[in-house]
Amino acid sequence: MSNKSKKKARRESPEGVLRHKLDMCSKRGDVFEALRLYDDARSNGITLSQHHYNVLLYVCSCKCGSESSENGDRENDSNLGLKRGFEIFQQMITDKVDPNEATFTSVARLAVAKEDPEMAFDLVKQMKSFGIPPKLRSYGPALFGFCKLGNTDKAYEVDAHMGESGVVPEEPELSALLKLSVDAKKVDKVYEILHRLRTLVRQVSESTFKIIKDWFDSVDAAEIGVLNWDVSKVREGIVRGGGGWHGQGWLGSGKWRVERTQIDENGVCCSCNERLVCIDIDPRETENFASSLSNLACQREVRSDFNKFQEWLGRHGPFDAVIDGANVGLVNQHNFSFYQLNTVVNRLRQMSPSKRMPLVILHKGRVSGGPAQIPKNKKLLDIWRDAGALYTTPPGSNDDWYWLYATVNCKSLLVTNDEMRDHLFQLLGTSFFPRWKEKHQIRLSVSRDGLNLLMPPPYSIVIQESENGSWHVPTITGDDLEAPRQWLCATRARVKSLHSLFSN
Repeated sequence: MSNKSKKKARRESPEGVLRHKLDMCSKRGDVFEALRLYDDARSNGITLSQHHYNVLLYVCSCKCGSESSENGDRENDSNLGLKRGFEIFQQMITDKVDPNEATFTSVARLAVAKEDPEMAFDLVKQMKSFGIPPKLRSYGPALFGFCKLGNTDKAYEVDAHMGESGVVPEEPELSALLKLSVDAKKVDKVYEILHRLRTLVRQVSESTFKIIKDWFDSVDAAEIGVLNWDVSKVREGIVRGGGGWHGQGWLGSGKWRVERTQIDENGVCCSCNERLVCIDIDPRETENFASSLSNLACQREVRSDFNKFQEWLGRHGPFDAVIDGANVGLVNQHNFSFYQLNTVVNRLRQMSPSKRMPLVILHKGRVSGGPAQIPKNKKLLDIWRDAGALYTTPPGSNDDWYWLYATVNCKSLLVTNDEMRDHLFQLLGTSFFPRWKEKHQIRLSVSRDGLNLLMPPPYSIVIQESENGSWHVPTITGDDLEAPRQWLCATRARVKSLHSLFSN
């Protein structure tokens, strides 16, 4: 039989027909029809595969019932899916059909619907016994379920299990644990989770902001803290951690003064007048990041093209600044503007200690067609090229790899309004990247008054714990480009005087 004939035979086999019909039920959310097909298949001795079972479990786990059911009773659909879903999962195990991650995800959803986080947690443990590495979403049903029930011991146990499995929580998980700890008056846990938010999240959403504000406004927060602390130990902690936190616990006592505020361009809090710090980056981290970035770029780009760029950069670099040409030429423009790009080039050249021209990265299409053919623009390109300050990336390449690598390699500034949040930057998968970006990215603002370069802030936009015990928490509300970023400032009136007293 030809491959085409084999595929046709598979499609027309009882198993193939069942697969197609179940897939249609999944698209429609038709739990009644899916269960009828399952029952018929069992009666007729049709062997169910992993795919068959996974589709059935997915349909059963959907919160919304079938819109095509005769009575349209979604609640009945949900109850039926819940009841039969566990039965189908047990049958899958009995039939010795190996489950995969999708299987456990669907069954965990069923456990959530049943309000049984203990079962959801057991499913995660079963995943490990099947050799399936749990993912962050695998833990969600159990963790959020225990948090909802206020079961601190079990929620912390799930959190510890995540750590043992190498799964890193994100803001939703840490926010749920924080609220649980605040509600349960677990003051040491609140402190610990605030620092985990500092390390892993840096800037919080409005919902997490509210939880943090509620904590500092609480009686429990007012009652916790030490009056007599070892100033030298606190300062040692700050130095050891690289600045911005000490990790020595709650300092001071009494009611907190909690304000929503902003930080001025010099890094001074508009509420308490404290200057925030700029947290150092270990040079070894930068070197490791440059190496991993190079390896990843060579995997994603044509290796010979990227190696050629690295050799070119070795001959012409280093540069004080790198420009994402495509992005800068299009900021507030309908068409690509070489005039705007050149204005940025000249501005950066004037700012450079060596008065050297910045490196402009442009895709080949940008330098060979359209506005590039206009004589004055061709002249600009020739000037940049002759100065060794223009690199054109080849057709089919992603110029993001080139300007990012050049900036990291040269330890220079980067001019772009690209927020660097897409798939490419997620591949970097490191907490180092947002810290690096914060210190190196120059953003561009264009208004009636002209073009303005927004330099990296002289402070780190991250949760900060000062040596006198106050806290500053940045939100993702505002970006300092279109609108000022919002911060939470939490200080105690007595802290400053006490700190001064113990410092003397």
